[in-house]
Amino acid sequence: MGSILGLFFHSLGGFASGSFYIPYRKIQVWSWESAWLVGGVFSWLIVPIVAAWLTIPDFMGIIQSIDSDTFFWTFVFGLLWGIGGLTFGLAMRYLGMSLGMSIALSLCSIFGALVPPIYRELAGVEGDTISHIVGSTGGQVVLLGILVCVFGIFLCGKAGMMKENELSQEQKQETIKEFSLTKGLIVATISGLCSACFNFGIEAGKDMADAAVAKGCDPLFQNNVIFIVVLWGGFLTNFIYCMYLNFSNKTFGDYVNASAPLRMNYLFAAVAGTTWFLQFFFYGMGESKLGNGASSWILHMATIIMTSNFWGLYFKEWKGVSSTTMRTVIGGIVVILISVIIVGIGNSIH
Repeated sequence: MGSILGLFFHSLGGFASGSFYIPYRKIQVWSWESAWLVGGVFSWLIVPIVAAWLTIPDFMGIIQSIDSDTFFWTFVFGLLWGIGGLTFGLAMRYLGMSLGMSIALSLCSIFGALVPPIYRELAGVEGDTISHIVGSTGGQVVLLGILVCVFGIFLCGKAGMMKENELSQEQKQETIKEFSLTKGLIVATISGLCSACFNFGIEAGKDMADAAVAKGCDPLFQNNVIFIVVLWGGFLTNFIYCMYLNFSNKTFGDYVNASAPLRMNYLFAAVAGTTWFLQFFFYGMGESKLGNGASSWILHMATIIMTSNFWGLYFKEWKGVSSTTMRTVIGGIVVILISVIIVGIGNSIH
């Protein structure tokens, strides 16, 4: 029964992550930065605090009493992750949900698998190092999965180039208003690298989770207190960038623009932000039921990729491309999903 519940929770989290950008498409008149910032207030500030208030006794007392080093590194990793979250939104803006999420998430998987062992090797920290991984059977399977993932990314990128060559600018902007393969690939790469810092932030803030359990918190929700500090860092990064864009694009007036459907814009932004946070809420619940971090992460990523590509097809992001291009992008997505499964198998063996 626990495994079934774990699968259910991960499916909910993956669906939330793969779907959160849809309400942003409904926002009218506002610039991208205004919509992103309002949604961020809900996803990085309001909803995490509400979730912690509902699930963790005296969560603010835990944060205030934790040692400064733990708070500092949890917050810093949140800042770095915030760059990943920001560029993730830009990847959706320039590539669409199908291509943007597939590339950004697959790169996140690669960097998340390689950065920690490389760091341990260079810093002499205990744990799995890159040389240990290369020398073990499970580690070699993980590296094989990463190579397969790189091939899948190549296919998706190739499909994007084919789409760029086949369609006119008007056709490309019919479904993705600001489609740009070059900008999209750059921001998706940055997103993949920085998004891996979210996991590092959870590791850095583990003492807060332990303190929450000691105060009587259900272990199912222990990471909710860590999320608050990580997301504070992420909010600061996104707030600064969005304020910069508001200033440079002269879009500060969006928030009170009478010509915009303000009530609906704020509602859609709130729904988007809340949906975005739910991915982490349900991910923590699913992991606690499955009891296997590797399997949980693989299942989560696979569900997100499948969900985002379903929406990409639903919104006709590949409308008008040739059958060869369509087969290429579908092939790339299938290869990425296979690579995620291979990495999961390697992690389990390891």
